[in-house]
Amino acid sequence: MKWEDLRRSKNVQDRRGRSSGSGLNSSGGGISPLLLMLLSGRGGKFGIIAIVLLLIFGGGLSGLFDSQSTTTTDNSISYQESRQVDQDIYQSDSNTTTQATDSEVGFLSAVLGSTEDFWGEMLPQYGMQYEPAQLIIYSDYQQTGGCGLGSAAAGPFYCPPDSSIYIDLTFYRDLSNKYDAPGDFAMAYVLAHEVGHHIQNETGVMDSYQQAVNRTSSEAARNQLNVRLELQADYLAGVWAHYAEEQGLLEVGDLEEAMQAAHAVGDDTLQEQAYGRVVPDSFTHGTSQQRQAWFMRGYEYGDLEHGDTFNTLLPGEEY
Repeated sequence: MKWEDLRRSKNVQDRRGRSSGSGLNSSGGGISPLLLMLLSGRGGKFGIIAIVLLLIFGGGLSGLFDSQSTTTTDNSISYQESRQVDQDIYQSDSNTTTQATDSEVGFLSAVLGSTEDFWGEMLPQYGMQYEPAQLIIYSDYQQTGGCGLGSAAAGPFYCPPDSSIYIDLTFYRDLSNKYDAPGDFAMAYVLAHEVGHHIQNETGVMDSYQQAVNRTSSEAARNQLNVRLELQADYLAGVWAHYAEEQGLLEVGDLEEAMQAAHAVGDDTLQEQAYGRVVPDSFTHGTSQQRQAWFMRGYEYGDLEHGDTFNTLLPGEEY
């Protein structure tokens, strides 16, 4: 990826060597931006996700996390529960890898800046303004602003209450060494995926996901919802990749790097490697084929209208 001349985002906090730092103030998105999208008439399928989810899961079903702590927001409770499975998906071994380099920090700052430029142009087309996420680069452990204690062992994650992405950059080399997904654009895909979760938070999709989760006591249904949330983040990463190509930032092999990364973190691939078998009902992020397909769909369309993972099936997908 041609990133050296890109502007660096100012929304990056380098907390390497400061484990368990203090959390940030909560600033997660609400439902109003989604309503603006609906009223604008330009949201397409992406904009009706909230309505569809409420129709499918609404009424009569008990809340899922009633027994959980009430000191965090609803978003942080269920979404943090779902992120716990990432310990199986992104297992960074920070004890055996070296600390992140300044070049790696500069790279992600440039990629984040590119996503800010893109979403800052895209969302106003749908009647919204974009408030960028914070990128917290840390080592080992870090206290979040609403999602508990972040651990390098769990890999990159997004925390809705503080609108922040947390990355221990030892994962950067883990992509190549552990997951056979080398290349800078593999890591760019990972960051763009987490930014995709921020877009979901900004547009109200995360709120709709939370409401749907709270309306079902079925673990299988909860897993399906999380799969669809994750696949949509893959789609949004692909939408940004479409923009990156239009800007002349992609080099030969970049898309293949992203596709290999998407394949490497598919539930079926990871379960087969870890346990020698696959349990579809336990999937929380989607199969390798699904993740690749939705990333490429976003790359091909470059819009929000075709990103309704909650109601669209691609060849080979089964929910």
